[in-house]
Amino acid sequence: MSALSHLKILDLSRVLAGPWCTQNLADLGADVIKVERPESGDDTRHWGPPFLKDEQGQETSEAAYYLAINRNKRSITLDIAHPEGQAIIRELVKTCDVVIENYKVGQLKKYGLDYDSLKAIKPDLIYCSITGFGQTGPYAHRAGYDFIVQGMGGFMSVTGEREDLPGGGPQKAGVAIADIFTGMYATSAILAALIHRDQTGEGQAIDLALLDVQVATMANVASNYLISGVPPKSWGNASPNIVPYQTFRASDGWIIVATGNDSQFRHFVEAGGQAMLADDPRFASNPDRVTHRELLVPLLQSMVAQKTKQEWISLLEAAGVPCGPINNFQEVFENEQVQARGLKMTLTHPLAGQVPLVRSPMRLSKTPVVERSAPPLLGEHTREILQKDLGMDDAKIAHLEALGIIGGRRL
Repeated sequence: MSALSHLKILDLSRVLAGPWCTQNLADLGADVIKVERPESGDDTRHWGPPFLKDEQGQETSEAAYYLAINRNKRSITLDIAHPEGQAIIRELVKTCDVVIENYKVGQLKKYGLDYDSLKAIKPDLIYCSITGFGQTGPYAHRAGYDFIVQGMGGFMSVTGEREDLPGGGPQKAGVAIADIFTGMYATSAILAALIHRDQTGEGQAIDLALLDVQVATMANVASNYLISGVPPKSWGNASPNIVPYQTFRASDGWIIVATGNDSQFRHFVEAGGQAMLADDPRFASNPDRVTHRELLVPLLQSMVAQKTKQEWISLLEAAGVPCGPINNFQEVFENEQVQARGLKMTLTHPLAGQVPLVRSPMRLSKTPVVERSAPPLLGEHTREILQKDLGMDDAKIAHLEALGIIGGRRL
């Protein structure tokens, strides 16, 4: 049995932060009902290319972006702007433990689907709202986007090459980190609220904001500012406190070298045939190397460029120097450790036969993650949910279809 197989989640979220959270819960066994707009569905279904190809090699409507964050869920199409659609949501809420939504502040209140309205029909409901800036404060009604929040929350001020070097300046992350971290915090908060509910019988509202999360996840960087009063700067792939602790270009690609002490530095330059650098008083200790960074690093770069990436990895691993390659994603999934951990997986898909996905990293010995189903087609489970979960008959379902409140499965 999966850890959360006793729970049912009503997912009114779309795009990334909310679906990331509900995929976590679904991976742990929860029954997640994903509510989508008829005809168009979750925005990320259209965020491509690339799109999944069917068994004939033709592109489907399933974008890779959508596929990354929606496995193990059931999809129902429902127009919640229509009173009958709202009524169906309220009926579903009666059967669910958690509602998660990422609408603008106050938007669901006009439909009677806000926390206060829904807790009236299910007092122990856990209701998680995800917005850009939270339910309070002067920015509460602004739309929030990951890219903007990375900038506002300080992340981009410490990411990217040093401003005094070529290519320097603020840089966003290569993945939507504010969204992803918000989804992870939402997962933790929901689980905490469920434990509280089980102990007390009380439901509660959860208010999560991308900006709050971005500031919180700056961790020691934010703490450095609060303690010193000095805004941290970007250092690119280098460290302000340790040299060398950065990237170098080998003859065929990039490597990371992280020498945490003087002995490791000596082993590094000895492996490159430049032992005299460790004897140079300007580079003998880490404080010396930090002081003379601008002189030392070009010498190290010239040394590293003489060998291939794999030659350096083999030499430095044998010498006990912390190092690693910078892999593209072909190399990631060809990596023996990634393969041994089974991080690439496939699930049966109704259009493509099989869809490749990244496996959940959660490894539980007693209640393991179970990949039950591929990310659903738009409205794939509409009829099933209406019939089995709500006991609706065919005549009522036909009535809803005629009004456009629900849509058929789109292939």
